[in-house]
Amino acid sequence: MKKLKWGMIGGGEGSQIGPAHRLGAGLDGAFDFAAAALDHRPEEGRAYGQRLGLAADRAYGDWTEMLEGERNRADRVDLVTVATPNATHFEITKRFLEAGFHVLCEKPMTMTVEEGEEIVKIAKTKGKICAVNYGYSGYSLVRHMKAMVARGDLGKIRLVKAEFAHGHHADAADADNPRVRWRYDPAQAGVSAQFADCGIHALHMASFVIGQEVERLSADTVSCIESRVLEDDAMVNMRFDGGTVGRLWTSSVAIGRQHGLTLQVFGETGGLRWSQEQPNQLYWMPLGERLQVIERGEDNLSPEADRTSRVTIGHAEGMPLAFANIYSDLAEAIRAEKAGRPIDPAADLYPRAEDGLRSMAAVFAVAESGATDGAWVDARPPMFR
Repeated sequence: MKKLKWGMIGGGEGSQIGPAHRLGAGLDGAFDFAAAALDHRPEEGRAYGQRLGLAADRAYGDWTEMLEGERNRADRVDLVTVATPNATHFEITKRFLEAGFHVLCEKPMTMTVEEGEEIVKIAKTKGKICAVNYGYSGYSLVRHMKAMVARGDLGKIRLVKAEFAHGHHADAADADNPRVRWRYDPAQAGVSAQFADCGIHALHMASFVIGQEVERLSADTVSCIESRVLEDDAMVNMRFDGGTVGRLWTSSVAIGRQHGLTLQVFGETGGLRWSQEQPNQLYWMPLGERLQVIERGEDNLSPEADRTSRVTIGHAEGMPLAFANIYSDLAEAIRAEKAGRPIDPAADLYPRAEDGLRSMAAVFAVAESGATDGAWVDARPPMFR
């Protein structure tokens, strides 16, 4: 099968997220890394792109140059990944969608709800994919949790509890470190720090697994390090549109927690628990029975889990493999579009622009609720009310 062509904006040398995207996009051989604008410093970006194997004329100095260079090529890229600083996501994504490219945007998709709604409308009008990289939803056993909920293994879902808590910003003496300080500066981060950075991953995973969207929420936000303007800890109570109660805790001052993304789902007839730091095991407790441990890669799991299990049972699964599952979904969707055929349902699970929009609406709702002593706030974007 002919490879699709992939391009990247951002994620240059020294980037944390760039290598994960390049590993994920290339893992299945579905995408050929064909073009990029990797750095805000044009010459450094061009040089690094060529060291990664790009042709000199497709190692671009910035994203505007890449847009003009790719726009009219017969062999132009099929998918563009946007992995630049948050405040640039909207303009770059908008311009590439308008030019007819499929886009995978890092989260947060935009900085405002209004921008998010505009992206959703443009993607729909242009008939192009706009995906958002909630990459943790690519883990095999997260997909299996979603399948178990959908087929009724847990009965009606009563409660979902999500956490994304770490302690890497807990040192008050480090508060003026430029790599930390900007995250809590409204001029650079917007209305929220920790919830916008990590909490939306936990929220998306909860919604993804239970198949429901948050309607309203009440938040307690706090700056445990008093010099910070924006929150470094938040506890959020939620009500979902299917009747499920949600609890979400996110923190950057939880010393002893490393990554800390966990999800628990409780239904009428069973409960599930999964942690991203131990992604190969899913704990399943059917009502009135003994605790069971489901292992990634074992026989007789769901089609969604089987499709996304990449290494033999007992070997560790990691973040780049989860990213690879998002890219595999997108490759299937792009090929289905080109061939005019339906997409494989087991692959039709990538996060959409609508998910990015809902996340941004939740960010503003948390900020509003936190500023009003936990008042309940409508968490839906206006276009979905």
